[in-house]
Amino acid sequence: MGPGERRLEINWSDPSTLARASREMEGLELLRAIVGGSLPRAPIQDLLGFELEEADEGRVVFSAVPGEQHYNPIGVVHAGLAATMLDSAMGAAVHTTLTKGLTYTTLETKFNLTRPITADTGRIVAEGTVLHRGRTLATADGRVTDERGKLLAHGTSTCLVFETGGR
Repeated sequence: MGPGERRLEINWSDPSTLARASREMEGLELLRAIVGGSLPRAPIQDLLGFELEEADEGRVVFSAVPGEQHYNPIGVVHAGLAATMLDSAMGAAVHTTLTKGLTYTTLETKFNLTRPITADTGRIVAEGTVLHRGRTLATADGRVTDERGKLLAHGTSTCLVFETGGR
């Protein structure tokens, strides 16, 4: 490595473990197993460095500590970190409402950034909450805040709910 270069090593668990568990467990049960450590984190969590901290019916909380590895060329954290955390939080909130045999996919996610995120921001928290859960559609909203509760980003999501079909 040359002067000024940094290194980050990423390790993750086989994603088929979670995929199999998602077909065999109810949504809330699955997410609580990840929080509790009896199931591995999703690989995207390892790649971007965020944690699933809480899972309750219709609500989840993720957190991350942004670092230089998240920076874009203009010297702030790339919007993709907030967007991924929001998409994960809103989708996982919907996932907590699913019974065994159901799954979901995101149809649309919209987000707005309200202030820059940097490595100096410290720990950030993304909370997703279900607004509506119908038979085939669910909507959720999400907020990313710093530790003082300042709003950094917010968003909404629409998810399609369907039977797993033996995937």
